[in-house]
Amino acid sequence: MRTVMYAHGGSKNHGCEAIVRATADLIKEIDDCPILLTRQQEEDITYGLDQIVEVRQGSHNINKRKLGFGVAYLQQKLLNNYHQMDALQYKQAIENLPEVDTALFIGGDNYCYSNVKNYSYINNYMRKKAENLVLWGASVEPELLEDKEISHDIERFHCIVARESISYKALRKVNKHTMILPDPAFFLQSVPVNLPQGFLEYNMIGINISPLVINLEKQKDILMQNYKRLLSYILENSTYNVALIPHVIWDGNDDREPLKYLYQEFKDSGRIIMVMDHNCMEQKYIISKCRMFIGARTHATIAAYSMGVPTLVVGYSVKARGIARDLFGTETNFVLAVQNIKQEDDLVNSYLFLEKNNEKIHKQLQDKMYLYRKYQGEYKRSIAEKI
Repeated sequence: MRTVMYAHGGSKNHGCEAIVRATADLIKEIDDCPILLTRQQEEDITYGLDQIVEVRQGSHNINKRKLGFGVAYLQQKLLNNYHQMDALQYKQAIENLPEVDTALFIGGDNYCYSNVKNYSYINNYMRKKAENLVLWGASVEPELLEDKEISHDIERFHCIVARESISYKALRKVNKHTMILPDPAFFLQSVPVNLPQGFLEYNMIGINISPLVINLEKQKDILMQNYKRLLSYILENSTYNVALIPHVIWDGNDDREPLKYLYQEFKDSGRIIMVMDHNCMEQKYIISKCRMFIGARTHATIAAYSMGVPTLVVGYSVKARGIARDLFGTETNFVLAVQNIKQEDDLVNSYLFLEKNNEKIHKQLQDKMYLYRKYQGEYKRSIAEKI
């Protein structure tokens, strides 16, 4: 069977990389070298994805001489519909594919953002090439499905694999061929790497923050103030060291920028380290050696969860709430919505719950991961039956 993965942004987002690696492993009995359409071919090769998939550039300059450009141009100018124009950059790569049996839309949270209508055009291009389309490991903001254009796109998928229960319930109403399984990255293997100097195994608090989550704060600078308060509290009231761990390093959306600011603020303590960039498997290993983890990037927190590390998510969307709810039965105390942060001590107060219940949460995660490992076999059976 020939498969293609698409809607992949590039491996400098190590969550995207983790989905590709884990998915390639899950489907290897069906296709041992699937095609990956990516926006960043060189980036993915740098991180070694070409060793497990056939990496192809998935976007190209738009050919203005083709009829499709004229139609898209009129849509944009007359109807203020830019979605068809944005989608055109992906058309050539899809048309150049060999015939494929199944196309996996692997952008796990692409249906959580404002430009989702682009995907209906991209999916239509792919439907002309692939027999089956699968929305893979997805989260979807339920209110987006109230839009008829989006819901029509969703209902045309041959199969949907939702990664958490909030999205599953919403998607199931639109497409009856929806199942729920954990995010593929829960099954990603970790790879040992030398730990940075000053990294004390199981005595580190892992910290992640992103420009994306900062941009969603309702009160200017409130999130960074919260992180500074948290680091001050940890350093003054415990023996833990702190590891600042970036998970996305794209230009304009680089976790290292806010993390470098925190490092400069606290470097004189001698107890804070900046973790350098690693691939997603090595990052997972580093995170696994933390005592606790506070993170904004979804797949950084999935890396922590899956290794049994008690985790607090500084979240902003359905994916954070849904994943935590499925793990613990509730998102309360496990997800701090950035939109709700109003006081400088909100993050510290959430951390105190994590610290107090550290052992209990560790045990809950171990038990849940034992169950999730059983789902790994279910994933493979479902793929064989439905794809």
